[in-house]
Amino acid sequence: MKTRITELFGIEHPIIQGGMHYVGFAEMAAAVSNAGGLGIITGLTLGTPEKLADEIAKCKDMTDKPFGVNLTFLPTVNAPDYPGLVKAIIDGGVKAVETAGNNPAQVLPFFKDAGVKVIHKCTSVRHSLKAQSIGCDAVSVDGFECGGHPGEDDIPNMILLPRAADELEIPFVASGGMADGRSLVASLAMGAEGMNMGTRFIATKEAPVHENVKKAIVAASELDTRLVMRPLRNTERVMTNDAVEELLQIEKEKGADLKFEDIIEQVAGVYPRIMTEGDMDAGAWSCGMVAGLIDDIPTCKELIDRIMAEAEEIITQRLARFQGA
Repeated sequence: MKTRITELFGIEHPIIQGGMHYVGFAEMAAAVSNAGGLGIITGLTLGTPEKLADEIAKCKDMTDKPFGVNLTFLPTVNAPDYPGLVKAIIDGGVKAVETAGNNPAQVLPFFKDAGVKVIHKCTSVRHSLKAQSIGCDAVSVDGFECGGHPGEDDIPNMILLPRAADELEIPFVASGGMADGRSLVASLAMGAEGMNMGTRFIATKEAPVHENVKKAIVAASELDTRLVMRPLRNTERVMTNDAVEELLQIEKEKGADLKFEDIIEQVAGVYPRIMTEGDMDAGAWSCGMVAGLIDDIPTCKELIDRIMAEAEEIITQRLARFQGA
């Protein structure tokens, strides 16, 4: 299947693996890229330019296909070495970057000069238009269903994607709630040029996370995520667990007086314990409502091949039947 996204990134299928904290290592990115999608290494999980450079080199040993790096710009007191991370990406020969968080305008000239294509993750049409205006090559339009940070507008993809299609000139992919061939066809129908999957890729054989995490996603329904940090206007969609329910109780009790310090135990530094050690009640971890559509743990190749076969069947058979009806 050829779309503007496959052409832009030089990939076979219009499927991107989003950047995920403590998931986007070389093993994950290479598996997705080898299956015809665009795998993504998560830059801030590695933390330092040296470690990111090593991970890029490791991924190059595992695949000869295109892969990218996620670089998320966070408002923080102790900022990562962003110039060093950008240099590691460029020096490593990576030709695709997924930016997220704050405006990436400061790094775009460096990527442009190096021939790196940039796709920026946005949760609204206005942010997507801003990304287009500063020179991003594409955007990943993230609906309210998504795991992680859905923004504060609460617009689901059935509205957000057509709105993005009405406004944007650069290509975009659908993100949030994406799991199968139905997701891909629906996204294409609403104007996207492909889709970005996060939670679905965690529940794969190659995902370098504890089996408890994969089993939790398979066992969950679409009702098992919660929105935390809404009072702080830093909303995150996470999988429910004891720590998350405790966090929500703290938010309820503190009300307008809530400070980040009140919930730091439930949200700060918990990812290694969850993703690596499998302690599923250690704290809040990002998970999309799409968990309700996930009921197996295939390889990345099995998953992507199945998505593309299902998409083709829907387009050529199911939808074609309605033309003559």
